[in-house]
Amino acid sequence: MNAQVTGPRVIVALDFPRGADALKLVARLDPAACRLKVGKEMFTREGPALVEQLIGKGFDVFLDLKYHDIPNTVAAACAAAADLGVWMVNVHASGGRKMMETARERLEGFSQRPLLIAVTVLTSMGAEDLAELGLGVSPEAQVLRLAGLAESSGLDGVVCSPREAAAIRAQASPDFRLVTPGVRPASASLDDQKRVMTPGDAIRAGSDYLVVGRPITAAADPLASLAAINAEVAAALDPNRL
Repeated sequence: MNAQVTGPRVIVALDFPRGADALKLVARLDPAACRLKVGKEMFTREGPALVEQLIGKGFDVFLDLKYHDIPNTVAAACAAAADLGVWMVNVHASGGRKMMETARERLEGFSQRPLLIAVTVLTSMGAEDLAELGLGVSPEAQVLRLAGLAESSGLDGVVCSPREAAAIRAQASPDFRLVTPGVRPASASLDDQKRVMTPGDAIRAGSDYLVVGRPITAAADPLASLAAINAEVAAALDPNRL
């Protein structure tokens, strides 16, 4: 397990249609119990002001915009995210080594730089989807290839399915962070995810942070759902528990 990981392991995905809806939930959450993720829809609607508002409330924010462009453009976007004060930002590993290295180098000038991680293969994609892109490999093989490229490019970690976490953990350095969406309690709907795992199993497989959306945000009692997931994570991290 990654010894450098401190603080909440659960990242609540604020995938709401409006900022006001997200803020209603956030008002009930404790920064000591979770971190927050702002994705494309929310950022496009509400802009940087919402991110700054969440940070002002004491939350670590993962800005999940999956930058993928020419190296200088991606590096400038990552620097803009760092100026906002986000905790974590991501790029697509398929943008290649030069793009990732340029982004990493641009962030080195920040005294409190965000973690820079790379997306490998989206958790909604299966082997048939990769085949349509001309990639005749399994999702796991492509994830491992891109994770190795991201680590050798100097990034802090990757986004991956929890089903690939153990394989990446086996090949990566101990401080390489694994951020896993596709986490669902056993009783939850799969929604549009294909490669999923329960919170406890994901942690035991080597995940450092769990991105959880609808099982918390759409729950009848979001706080109880978050508490249950945190309890499952704590149990999985307990070395004295079988």
